[in-house]
Amino acid sequence: MGSESNNMEGDLEILAKVSLWVAASMTYVRFASSKIRPGKLRLLTILPVLPLLLNLPWSFSSIHLRAISAFFLAWLALFKLLLLAFGLGPLSPSLPLFPFLSSASLPIKLLPSSQSKQSSSLSGHRLLFSAVKALLLAAVIKIYRYRDEFPPCLLFSILGFHIYLLLDLVLASAAAPVAIFGLELEPHFDAPFRAASLQDFWGRRWNLVVSAILRPSVYHPVRARCGFDAGVFATFLVSGLMHEVMVYYVTLAAPTGEMMAFFVLHGLCTLAEVRARKAGLWRPNPMVAVPITVGFLSVTAIWLLLSPLLRSGEFEQVLAESVAAVGFLEDAGMALIGRIGLRPK
Repeated sequence: MGSESNNMEGDLEILAKVSLWVAASMTYVRFASSKIRPGKLRLLTILPVLPLLLNLPWSFSSIHLRAISAFFLAWLALFKLLLLAFGLGPLSPSLPLFPFLSSASLPIKLLPSSQSKQSSSLSGHRLLFSAVKALLLAAVIKIYRYRDEFPPCLLFSILGFHIYLLLDLVLASAAAPVAIFGLELEPHFDAPFRAASLQDFWGRRWNLVVSAILRPSVYHPVRARCGFDAGVFATFLVSGLMHEVMVYYVTLAAPTGEMMAFFVLHGLCTLAEVRARKAGLWRPNPMVAVPITVGFLSVTAIWLLLSPLLRSGEFEQVLAESVAAVGFLEDAGMALIGRIGLRPK
């Protein structure tokens, strides 16, 4: 526990330095893109920043920080800058500096002003849900001490729930500082366990910030040239490729191809589902469609997504970091309670 705490403190110092590098780079990108019209010349101007985004995650020894920064910088930010080079996507040099830096480097999507009031009315509920999810995540991490006694199916289910809670809380935490300054943000998830189809799950409910990046960067251009089916399949293919890259940042091991296979399978099944629905062959009642969809997602995720992570030698370090983080938060919470005089006697 002590070594993990020391590593955590060192990585927090690195996090501050990485944040400064990112802020400086994105400030340069905004200034340069404001002077150059969209096209190849703007791309050449932005190009030197891209290797930096790919390399900054390697600064961290913590698997959590390396994975999170890789997702933020080596995937989302990189795609956003490529879109900006051609005048597409969520970034624009006309944005004020702080919204530009936030939108460029964090997994957020600013809401149009017409939707701001509706979003702000939900912010209190989101804060409450995040607090509940944080408690659930802490409970899940403590349960891992008994993992040797679990049947494989239960362990996979717990790991899947762990990943969902962690991803949701990481995204919410990244967006929280921005929301404090009055910027309204789109939610990252929309009740994914209520998805009634694969198209519903991937397009409207799961990790919406990724969907918002893949549509303009992959789906729209491929569909315009090659049609709907090619656009959908290309989107899943690129998503699979980027997941392989993210796993490499986590495990430091050569890709196994299982992540790619998962997204290729889901791309093909999504296309089959759309065609069957259009032909009137697949229109089940939501009471039936939801269990079928969630069941298919769960089985294929256990088979192709979670198994490689459990086989990785990094899994024990992930657990150690998680336990250290929970212990740190518990100590901080007890210290805060003691400071305000609410510590139980």
